[in-house]
Amino acid sequence: MNKYYILNLDPQATHEWDRCVLRNPMTGARPDLNAEVAKAIDAEAGAYLIKVNLEIEILDQSITPGGNTVELPAVKNATIIAKHRLAS
Repeated sequence: MNKYYILNLDPQATHEWDRCVLRNPMTGARPDLNAEVAKAIDAEAGAYLIKVNLEIEILDQSITPGGNTVELPAVKNATIIAKHRLAS
């Protein structure tokens, strides 16, 4: 199942948690990714070793003037596979 979010990167944000924000495009709420994973396994009690495949496809892009980049904290042992394509 595909989920759609708006990603906002703001290197000038006052707080670190506002520099990289995912939001639901319909409600503006931040997604609860823990709940999404729990829903995917039917929230059955137990401990799970899971594999999460994150594939990113850029559907639309609005660049803020200035071209600054957001520095995110390093994540140990993380592999992210991203597919970048602008929609025509």
